Amino acid sequence: MSERMDKIGQVAHGSSTNPHHDGALATGTESRPTKPGQGVQQAQSQQPAQHWLLLTLEHLLAIEALDVKSALDEASDLVAKTVGADKVDIFLYEPATNSLVAMGVSHKPLSRRQLELGLNRMPFANGGRSVQVYINAQSHITGHADQDPEELLGVKDPVGGLGIKSVIAVPLYVAGELRGVVQVDSQQPDAFTEYDLHFMEAVAGWIGIITHRAELIEQIRRDAAEEAKRTAAEEMVTIIGHDLNNYLTPLTGRVQLLRRKASREGQESYRRDADEISSVVKRIEKLVQNLMDLGRLEQGIFQLARHSTDLVALAEDIARALGTPACPVEARSYGRVQADVDKDKIRQALENLVTNAVRHSPEGAPVYVTVATEKREDGEWALIAVKDQGPGISPELMPKLFTRFAPGPSSAGLGLGLYLAQGIAHAHGGAVTVESPPGAGATFCLSVPMGISAPLEAPG
Repeated sequence: MSERMDKIGQVAHGSSTNPHHDGALATGTESRPTKPGQGVQQAQSQQPAQHWLLLTLEHLLAIEALDVKSALDEASDLVAKTVGADKVDIFLYEPATNSLVAMGVSHKPLSRRQLELGLNRMPFANGGRSVQVYINAQSHITGHADQDPEELLGVKDPVGGLGIKSVIAVPLYVAGELRGVVQVDSQQPDAFTEYDLHFMEAVAGWIGIITHRAELIEQIRRDAAEEAKRTAAEEMVTIIGHDLNNYLTPLTGRVQLLRRKASREGQESYRRDADEISSVVKRIEKLVQNLMDLGRLEQGIFQLARHSTDLVALAEDIARALGTPACPVEARSYGRVQADVDKDKIRQALENLVTNAVRHSPEGAPVYVTVATEKREDGEWALIAVKDQGPGISPELMPKLFTRFAPGPSSAGLGLGLYLAQGIAHAHGGAVTVESPPGAGATFCLSVPMGISAPLEAPG
């Protein structure tokens, strides 16, 4: 704040706050002739410069819009009115297209013409002064853009373009990061002075604050909406889990009776049908178990029944159960690995990891489950790595990989498997980590202490 107040004082006294100016300055700060478009100078002839700047900043900070687009549109209108510009743009850099995009646009006829010409987007490949200001992080002012060979033809052409002659463009910083450009334009020559340039450099700092505030509000609203959806989903799946469990218990018993009867009577086809039904019921039971465990994790009542468990044998059993001819699962180990864990929960976590790996593996490419140990400062740890040979995980998915109800783009599931695997690992005092080099598949590693350890807090 003190730095910006220093800038305000410098503007009031006509001294520059940015050493990186280029272009032709219209006139000095000591002599400011009244010309069309010189709104700041006209106002300054009646009021002290510092008062006028503070008044403008007061109006900027009074903007109540909660989204970035609306806030920057209001700021553009205010600046256009203040400096008497024919058009004001607040450009933000868009990495996906390597372009400057006018997120804030003044409601002026020239702004509408700009949109018609597609000049609200400035691809870096096309060049132009706006792009140069961003790339070089240097302010630019000119009263003769029509004579500037570096300016885009569409900007300066008076017939087929915008006919811009006077330009001020200054870098826009948001939370200390260069994010875009604030630009004011006029169709009149020599419409702006060096005072206007200093004024816009100060104003750009406050526009950066407005942008940051609006982005934070947008993020808070998105997070709140996501949390509300997750909470509603948790309540729904917990109810569904209880209801399904009530139906599955008698169904399982009935299928077992049918299978035994078919075996006694030698009805082989009926026995096979009963086995198929039993297999489907087991998959549904697994889904229900995931749903029930989700509720327990969220309520903090997830409990473990620890026993000495042979993790190698467990991995081999899971490999046999989940491997298919199209995607075999191979278990590997480096000696015997015995750990005090909840066998059923570790099985559940590993089945989730292996199922995920099989789903993303190309046909014929095996999934490897490797069991090993590692000595750490706090004792021996068991490591179970599940590696697939799929396309890998895109960087944008990584932050939400272990979030509940966050399935990947190619997943048809509920987005619970990885979240539950992580929750089970945390309950054991361990963790699930992932490595995914581009194009080299993904490796999920479940690590837990081999001895009894105080559990960490489950993820929320």
